[in-house]
Amino acid sequence: MTAERTTTRLSVFPLPGALLFPRMHLPLHIFEDRYKALMSDAMARDRRIGMVQPRANGTPPPLFEIGCVGKIAQFEMLDDGRYNLVLEGLSLFRIIRELDVVTPFRQVEAQLLPLTPEQEILSLSGRAALEMESRHFADSQGYAVDWEAVERLDDESFVNGVAQIAPFDVAAKQALLESVNLEARAELIVQLMQFFGRHDGEDSVTLQ
Repeated sequence: MTAERTTTRLSVFPLPGALLFPRMHLPLHIFEDRYKALMSDAMARDRRIGMVQPRANGTPPPLFEIGCVGKIAQFEMLDDGRYNLVLEGLSLFRIIRELDVVTPFRQVEAQLLPLTPEQEILSLSGRAALEMESRHFADSQGYAVDWEAVERLDDESFVNGVAQIAPFDVAAKQALLESVNLEARAELIVQLMQFFGRHDGEDSVTLQ
């Protein structure tokens, strides 16, 4: 018998372009009142925040179904009430429904998705292809990269780190988040970099 996936109530922070992956970290600067309220609530409860991207404009904007739960690992409250914090990714989640709440921040009922117990690894050819394309992409865009430090990263940190910082649009970022495994995510990054490299002067890659 297959075990039921856990459902939970999550306060969510919709932020386009911001990806969080399990076992990765995401720094955030909180300055809007509704998200300062979310931060205060999370600190008083279980320190969890659901990071998810909005899929389109709107009031409120509709959300993608898949996001990542983050636990507040570090935080600093500034004198004016703003926060600097670092989220540690715990697991991906799927939104079941949005809840009708009176809080200024949005809340959802979500299904937590299974987390692989160990870090994933790439094939040797997959790692080589991503490193080669990343070097080409960085050179073409004028980015300064410490390649010796990159070479010391494990596969999961390398792939997911690139996915977090690459200048792709919301749809492309979401496709990376929802990739079935690390190898598929690395292959998609290579494809996006190749596409982006042929469209110099545009601000972002689009899959729409």
